[in-house]
Amino acid sequence: MEMKGQDFIVMGNQPWDVPIGSNCKNIAEVIARDNRVLYVNRPLDLFTLLKNKSEDKAYIAKRQAVRKGKAEPIQHIKDGLYTLDPRVLLPSINWMPDGAIYDRLLKGLNQQIFDELNWAIKELNFKDYYFFNDSEMFQAFYASSMLDAKLNVYYSRDNLVSTGYFKKHGQRIEPLLLKSYDLAVANSLYLKDYCAQFNDHSYYVGQGCDLSIFNPELEHDRPADMQGIAGPIIGYIGALLQARLDIGLLESLAKAKSDWSFVMVGPEDDAFKASGLHAMENVHFLGAKKPEELGQYLSFFDVALNPQAVNELTIGNYPRKIDEYLAMGKPTVATPTRAMEIFKDHVYLAEGPEGYAKAIQEGLDSIGDQAVYEERIRFAQSHSWENSVAAIWKAMQETEK
Repeated sequence: MEMKGQDFIVMGNQPWDVPIGSNCKNIAEVIARDNRVLYVNRPLDLFTLLKNKSEDKAYIAKRQAVRKGKAEPIQHIKDGLYTLDPRVLLPSINWMPDGAIYDRLLKGLNQQIFDELNWAIKELNFKDYYFFNDSEMFQAFYASSMLDAKLNVYYSRDNLVSTGYFKKHGQRIEPLLLKSYDLAVANSLYLKDYCAQFNDHSYYVGQGCDLSIFNPELEHDRPADMQGIAGPIIGYIGALLQARLDIGLLESLAKAKSDWSFVMVGPEDDAFKASGLHAMENVHFLGAKKPEELGQYLSFFDVALNPQAVNELTIGNYPRKIDEYLAMGKPTVATPTRAMEIFKDHVYLAEGPEGYAKAIQEGLDSIGDQAVYEERIRFAQSHSWENSVAAIWKAMQETEK
């Protein structure tokens, strides 16, 4: 069966009208090209309403207008794509102890959401629809019993149960949800293996990436804050967070290779600001940049890095920055994890300062090899949202057999 003329319900943690991008929104847009999609926005919760932060005011105002009947809950975004704002105000229950009382409240919370969703399904005359849940383990926990979907699909794209908010209840709830859904799809091999512990129909479907700003054919002027930085330039682009990156590795590497320039592009947390890297003359912190500027900075790297700290937070996550590096044809050095296995033929995998130094030198030596350069770009470009959605559909069809 072709993935055309089908009806899909898509639900996740990221509301449609919040400007930052997300896997869930990208997937919904691709599906909606040839199908109908109802994208369920995260309902307003009491905690968010009472906190009333400045960055949430527009979000709150829109949800409140829908609740009070001043705005329509269903919005037509474009051909094939609709959004639903559930007309509910949900209690905040994550603070509660895990157990029977929490479960009863969670079921009531789900019932409110799915009553709204079933109303919208009738309004739009959706028939024989599929339900796609992007890691919403709490508010869509009871989908299997409260929706009449052809298939309930759970999408795992981060090791969320290792993080604070999700850890308290998620370590128990997510495995139960996985057992109740028809299949699970994951964007990394690590997360596929995790899902397979609880659901035999678990599939790796890759990761889509928007690589439009990482175009190797574009010519860039050297950024002003990179003027005067001597080569070779070994660079990193992204948030500089102690929880995700190995500061000690970077300090040892920069100390051992004083003839290399290390360029860090991205905002720093307090641990990076206090690190010994700032005292090293060959380490340059350039701060956060606009997304559209990142390709310009990357174009002047000789080798790109992803010196991950290996922990619960990082071990299973798909490293999208690797695709961005490779899309520009850059030699790339990264720490090996289960998620990095798919890149092993295109990236130099290394551990420790000596391993990184050796791998970076191999990367520098590869500069000028046109075949290797072109293969890096080809591989990165294969990680499109179209290919990822096609893999999701294939997994769904396998499960339906």
